[in-house]
Amino acid sequence: MSDIKIQKPEGKLGILLVGLNGAVATTFTAGLLQIRNGFGKPFGSLTQMATIRIGKRIENNFPMIKDFVPLAELEDLVVGGWDINNYDCLEAAKEARVLNEKDTESVSKELERILPMKGVFDKNYVKNIDGTHIKKGKNKYELMEQLREDIRKFKNENKLNRAVVIWTASTEIYITKNSVHQSIESFEKGMKENHPDIAPSMLYAYASLAEGIPFINGAPNLTVDIPAILELAKKNSVPVAGKDFKTGQTLIKTVLAPMFKARMLGLKGWFSTNILGNKDGLVLDEPGSFKTKEESKLSVLNTILQPELYPDLYGNFYHKVRINYYPPRGDDKEGWDNIDMFGWLGYPMQLKVNFLCKDSILAAPIVLDLVLFMDLAQRAGLNGIQEWLSFYFKSPIHSPNVVPEHDLFIQQMKLKNTLRTLMNEETITHINAKLA
Repeated sequence: MSDIKIQKPEGKLGILLVGLNGAVATTFTAGLLQIRNGFGKPFGSLTQMATIRIGKRIENNFPMIKDFVPLAELEDLVVGGWDINNYDCLEAAKEARVLNEKDTESVSKELERILPMKGVFDKNYVKNIDGTHIKKGKNKYELMEQLREDIRKFKNENKLNRAVVIWTASTEIYITKNSVHQSIESFEKGMKENHPDIAPSMLYAYASLAEGIPFINGAPNLTVDIPAILELAKKNSVPVAGKDFKTGQTLIKTVLAPMFKARMLGLKGWFSTNILGNKDGLVLDEPGSFKTKEESKLSVLNTILQPELYPDLYGNFYHKVRINYYPPRGDDKEGWDNIDMFGWLGYPMQLKVNFLCKDSILAAPIVLDLVLFMDLAQRAGLNGIQEWLSFYFKSPIHSPNVVPEHDLFIQQMKLKNTLRTLMNEETITHINAKLA
């Protein structure tokens, strides 16, 4: 049982979106306003629509998650953030072309009032886009301090009690950990010296944690998962989570791969390709950014299938991931998976998946859930990496001495058991098959 004391979610909660004018952020923001005004329902959101079992099955106790744990109310959320282009959220949502006009016009007045603060941007890290609404400073440390001031100002102007910062911006180029990332001291020195391995996303993370604000990384960038940022999170008792929202193709993989392993079905090859035409597709058309995304997407199968334990089944499978920029599709992504597998006596089988989806429609409820759960974590005194939120990420950050969990259903069990523990309820183990 737990003796955790959770502070009540009193007052307003700010949501600071990095990439406020992007497709994910505008889809989330417009959707939140729609739901608050009674024009739509929060499909895809665990915090708003899912139940959680409490006690034994025979007790038939299945409260809604939002009634079981003390989450912030949707009416208390205040949206803001940063972007490298200076136009309001209504104009940005129209440009993203994810939502129908009726879904933006019905909340147009509220969207028009949401304007971005100047963003931190360096084309060296995201080569295929440009911006005009960009901060200037003599070094990266100064830019980080400007972000801290933005957070303080936003909280004061909106009379916020709490806030969460979430990266919904573009994928940066691939960066590996090195000495500049090893400690707070080396990182601050690196910011002052404009070290090239300190990307803009790291500045947002550092500023957020320095202000005692939870930070979520929704992209595959090397951002939070470096020793300096994790050290700061621990020092200031702030939760962090990431990375890379688990939406289309990888969501499918984290369902199918556990099924193969559960039934001891072998895998010869898994070929995945995508076509999409939004800004994300444009960014990923550049090799440096694609490398970052590729590493995130490739990590899933090896971790789930454990080829070192099952060499006959998974010791030599071929895994290829492709993302193709195709402008006519916009945010309507199409993913194809061809899976070559084998069963009894090695006889071959195939499975093919064709997933047509809107990336931002899948990501928007993830943004909502993560913000509400991270605010809960902060009020419960949880700090550092929130591994119980791995459910939402392609490449979940984790403690260095453990293997990350990718199986969607194990992730879901961990998430719900964490909520049970926070509320001083028994976790579900299924040990007693008749009652558990």
